[in-house]
Amino acid sequence: MPEEASTGKTNWAGNVVFAPSETYRPDSVPELQAVVARGERVRALGTGHSFSRIADTPGTLVVTADLPPVMDIDSSRATVTVGAGVRYGDLARHLHTAGYALPNLASLPHISVAGACATATHGSGSSIGNLATAVSAVEMVTAGGDLVTLSRGDDRFPGAVVSLGSLGIVATLTLDLAPDFEVRQYVYEDLPVAELDKDFDEIFASAYSVSVFTDWRGDRHRQVWLKQRAGDPAPWAPGKDWRGARPALGPVNPVPGMDPANSTEQMGVAGPWHERLPHFRLDFTPSAGDELQAEYLLPRAAARSAMAAVAGLRDHLAPVLQITEIRTIAADQMWLSPSFQRDTVGLHFTLVRDPAAVAPVLAAVESELAPLGARPHWGKVQSMRPDAVRAQYPRWSDFEELLREFDPAGKFRNDFIDGYFPRG
Repeated sequence: MPEEASTGKTNWAGNVVFAPSETYRPDSVPELQAVVARGERVRALGTGHSFSRIADTPGTLVVTADLPPVMDIDSSRATVTVGAGVRYGDLARHLHTAGYALPNLASLPHISVAGACATATHGSGSSIGNLATAVSAVEMVTAGGDLVTLSRGDDRFPGAVVSLGSLGIVATLTLDLAPDFEVRQYVYEDLPVAELDKDFDEIFASAYSVSVFTDWRGDRHRQVWLKQRAGDPAPWAPGKDWRGARPALGPVNPVPGMDPANSTEQMGVAGPWHERLPHFRLDFTPSAGDELQAEYLLPRAAARSAMAAVAGLRDHLAPVLQITEIRTIAADQMWLSPSFQRDTVGLHFTLVRDPAAVAPVLAAVESELAPLGARPHWGKVQSMRPDAVRAQYPRWSDFEELLREFDPAGKFRNDFIDGYFPRG
């Protein structure tokens, strides 16, 4: 049964207000198929952590949270099949209990698996791909209400995983698994800017996952988070300065002013992968959503130029910036992934929740980063021209062909999709 008309329903941050004509929370795949088959315009909403209008629709909004929480492990293939509404944090606990792991997690374990993969959301690690690179099969409900599965090896598969919700509503995903492992997390403070400029690649390759947090003020970056697989050698000595940075004396939060209790355990204490790879604990809300987020992903070779360009805007950024996180992601082959065919550096901006104040600042940032090959994160706030975004994706026209194949009548379209992929 549909919910009441959802006027006033918002995303997590509250910057997007949804006003669909009807909202459904199907609790089975057959019900999902029936809802999709009879809808004229349909979009899916997971945990609502996107800051863009990617999930918005004037038609039927399908909330996936009540779909069956499938988490079926196939030990013979080292895979897990996951329901669309399952959150990464819940999946991770299930896998850990069974002796398995995923290669990486995003900073928030609260996000849904399907939504994160559809937008190429990522963690950090110079040799680790975004979360969607673990997908080996996607099962989705297409425009006629049919279940269709595309698997790795199908020519269309690289376009179907990071699909922005525009080919169908995902029912399940199958993910590759790794053996369970433990991680030690260390935080260093006040890394010299000159040190990162000099040895960017070496610093980001110094641990399994590395994040640098900065406010672009002064000659030092605020924090470096180093997530090292337990048992792997570390290029630093616990308790000693490293590359001009000093070890944090106690737990910290990457966002200034936020409670360290919300953060995953630090100080080099070994623990399960899923309790260290995210920055924030599943059992805590990292903030009240009182923020906007933007992110631009660039060729890793352009990292120094990109950082210098943003540092030159520090005075412009200061009134609206909470923190910037710098991360690296390995190249992949998914057509709409911001890491498509290039090793990537991501510059992620956590900003005040004031769209009017943020807009001109992001425009200035984009003006500097676009010539360097910036690709905006699909789930974040941004204002780059669609033609500028299109120019960064060599397989864009192939994805347009997939749209015509799977959704010729535009059932899964909305203003967001139409803005990038106009119907011709």
